[in-house]
Amino acid sequence: MTKQHSLTAEEVESYLQQHPDFFNKHLHLLEKMRIPHPSGDAVSLISKQLEIFRSKHHEQENQLMTLIEIARDNDIACMRMHKLTLALLDAATLEDVINHLNIVLSDYFLTDFVALRIIKSNATSTIPDLFIDSDPKSLKPFATELGSNQPSCGRPTLTQAKALFGDCALEVRSCVIIPMLFTQLEGILAIGSRQEGRFQNGMGSILLTQMSEIIATRLISLIPRD
Repeated sequence: MTKQHSLTAEEVESYLQQHPDFFNKHLHLLEKMRIPHPSGDAVSLISKQLEIFRSKHHEQENQLMTLIEIARDNDIACMRMHKLTLALLDAATLEDVINHLNIVLSDYFLTDFVALRIIKSNATSTIPDLFIDSDPKSLKPFATELGSNQPSCGRPTLTQAKALFGDCALEVRSCVIIPMLFTQLEGILAIGSRQEGRFQNGMGSILLTQMSEIIATRLISLIPRD
């Protein structure tokens, strides 16, 4: 077995003299080095430069980690939307849409409750509570969402919760209510959670709006024409 040779201080010094650009190519080593200075407690220029370098290095590391987290979140969001799109494409009936929504939103979006309401007067369906009358009294609990055509997040009012989640209304601690207002379809999609703060104001609305567009597009193709 070859005995490992330990470098002497003289050999290290000789190498650095022969390669004066060594630390330019290995800047990361400076982060771990402590270089004394004859000025005592006074801060030398090189020490200040190293301090700035370390600070910038840590800042860049934090920025990189943030970008990695954002990229990971975007990948997860894309995967979830892909699963939702495939599930809806596989839905041949309104019943399939409801069933697939419940499965996908539960398994991939980690939600507890899903409610879909299509605004249409005098409509009948074998699916309980799928259609909601278009009269102002029925739509009053959702006047804010429908009026702004923007999703709302947070704890629903008791009236909203009962209209959307029925007997499970008191279990819903937070939810998102997404209006679906299109030329050929108007409705409401609600996603609820037993977790307080799971959905809260300030959450991005782009993903929610895209979700409503995908669902509405499939519904339009399946709802019987008058």
